[in-house]
Amino acid sequence: MSAATVVLWRHGRTPFNAENRFQGQLDVPLDEVGRAQAAASAAHLAGAGATALVASDLTRATDTARALSALTGVEVQLDPALREVDAGCWQGLLHTEITASWPQEYAAWRRGDDVRAGGGERRSEMAARTARAVERHADAVPDGGTLVVASHGAALKGALLQLLGLDLAAWGALAGFRNARWAVLARARHGWVLGEYNAGPPAAGEGVEG
Repeated sequence: MSAATVVLWRHGRTPFNAENRFQGQLDVPLDEVGRAQAAASAAHLAGAGATALVASDLTRATDTARALSALTGVEVQLDPALREVDAGCWQGLLHTEITASWPQEYAAWRRGDDVRAGGGERRSEMAARTARAVERHADAVPDGGTLVVASHGAALKGALLQLLGLDLAAWGALAGFRNARWAVLARARHGWVLGEYNAGPPAAGEGVEG
């Protein structure tokens, strides 16, 4: 048993996204724009034929997934392994505040180096954690089915690179996941193949990773 297609879907906008705050694993809800983004994206994804729907247990991802569940009737499974990167002492700070206090460390994180974000997780640890979770849920889907994963910007990019067999050094070669946008992976003989990236309806007020 295994999914033939995996959709990696980033949550809608939050107040922290709008303010350029690093939220990490803080449980920040969607704002009004984010709820509208989730609803618009869910309307598009409803036609994807989701067999299973799993989400990070942080509210912003859970509520994004529930917008799709409401349209499809597919129950949302929650998995804390799909949470965003643990960004330690950077969590809750403006990106300008992080730059002022940790200029070298934050520059290294932004360019994709495998550093501990705010003393928390390394990028490689986050990518391994989220990729394992996606694979585990994909393996539980009936053959030929579609798994939709609602999670977070950095977490999804890390999982995507690992699932594609790409080195994390390729981080900067991909734009960040935009709010309520998604990537589509298709299973091939040799592994996963990227079919779409940052797909979705036009969305206003999108936020940066974290």
